[in-house]
Order: sequence, then C-alpha cells, then structure tokens
Amino acid sequence: MSANSDTGLKIRTMDADDIAKAVDWAAAEGWNPGLSDAECFASVDPEGFILGELDGKTVAVVSAVNYDDTFCFLGFFIVRPELRGHSFGMQVSHAALAHAGKRTMGLDGVVEQQANYAKSGFVRAYNNIRYGGVPTQLRAVEAVVPLSEVPFDDIVADDARVFPTARPSFWKAWLNAPGHRGYAVLRDGKLSAWGVIRPCHKGRKIGPLIADDREGAEAVFAALVGDEGGEVFLDVPQPNSEAVALATGHGLTPVFETARMYAGPVKPLEVDRIFGVTTFELG
Repeated sequence: MSANSDTGLKIRTMDADDIAKAVDWAAAEGWNPGLSDAECFASVDPEGFILGELDGKTVAVVSAVNYDDTFCFLGFFIVRPELRGHSFGMQVSHAALAHAGKRTMGLDGVVEQQANYAKSGFVRAYNNIRYGGVPTQLRAVEAVVPLSEVPFDDIVADDARVFPTARPSFWKAWLNAPGHRGYAVLRDGKLSAWGVIRPCHKGRKIGPLIADDREGAEAVFAALVGDEGGEVFLDVPQPNSEAVALATGHGLTPVFETARMYAGPVKPLEVDRIFGVTTFELG
C-alpha cells in the first residue's frame, strides 16, 4: 500500500498467513476468537485486512471489512504492546479509513480505546458484555431444528433486521466453517430464533443468538450448548435485559466489555432480538 518515510512503517494488505497471525494476536489480547474465524473473515473482503511492518516485522494490524457499498466494520485494531504510543496504530487506522471510503463504519470498541474512537467521529450505540462460564439449568422449552434446514435466504434476511446491511457472503462462510453448529426455532414455518456455536481458543462461543423472545432464545441456547460441557461465551447487548437475564440465569458472569459504535447513519436495528452478537471483530 504505502510506506511512511518518517517512521519507516510499511503498510500493506495482509495475506492468509498474516490474517491468521492477527487472529493469534487477538487471542493474546484475551478476545478469544474462533478457530475458523480467520478464513471466514477473509472470505468477505480480503483487501480489508491491513498491517504495518517495521524492518520486516509486523507491528500493527487492523481490519476494515467492506460488506457492501454502504457499510464497513472495523476490527482487529492491535499494536504490539512494546511499540504502543509511537503512532503506528494511527497510521494503519488511516489506511483502514481510506479503504472504508465514504461508507458508514461500525466497530466494537474496547474500553481503553473508546475515547479515541469518539474523537474520530464514532458515536456509542450501546455496550456489549461478554458473559462466560459453564452453563447451568439448561431447559429445552421448545423444539429446534438444525439451522441447515432453514433456507439460506431466510437467515440472511433475518440477520439484516439486527445488522446494518445484508451480508450473504459472510453467512455462506460462517455457516459452513469447520466446527460451527447451528439450530433454529420455527413457528408456523417461519424463522423465530436461531444461533450458531463455534470452537474458540478457549471453550466455545455462541454467535449469533437471534430470537423474537426469551423462550425461543432459551431453546436455541440449550441446543447449542448441548451436553458437551466446558466453558461457553456469549456476547450480549446490555440494553437487552432479557438477553442479560438469559446469560446470568445460566450461571454465566461478565468477563469482557465493548461498546458498539458507529460513524455515519445506521438504519434502526432490532437490538431487543439480539441475544448474542455474532462477532466483535466483524459485527
């Protein structure tokens, strides 16, 4: 892409190995990405993954994934800990913003960066809380079916009710990734609740978990958790009190926090249907 003559930082697009490294960095930061996240993310916008190199070594990474001509999601903003405070993060961020162009941008900002995002024009929409633990008191309150039995277009359309744009290419990769399992509740033949669980660096993570109501969310949650055991993580929009109650009701406790922020106009979203965010890195 470019090189900064003052700092010697070379900025370029990541290749597949670089994206895998960025995911490893995210794991080291405690973000606990999924084992197949790198492949899924790269399938949407390979040009949107950007790094900064100094003397041939990666010092900073960021992603700006353009879903379509109107919306971009920023993520993976990480600078090597020993090199923070040297403008490297700012430089790769400028490259990410250039890739996004005039699109509305969204991100899930960690607490320590939220003030900086606000200075760049991002406005907080709501907080997300990651809950984790070994789930208890699972209850199968309603019949579920494998998500593979639900028409793909129905899944994409339902996601577009809770996300700023439709993202079929992402869902094609996410639903078919190794280790990803999904279930759904159908009422009168229509999709009412659905979710996906995937193996992560630590335990498993549910994302998304979308439902018309708590009962549907409970049914899908129970099916996703199953009897495998171990830790499960769920990223919950704090304004959705029923989602918070679901997480705490199963013995999960807060472990991480972000803020969903947007720069630019976003259509009204049905946040009360989001019981679990798909992914902090791509929204």
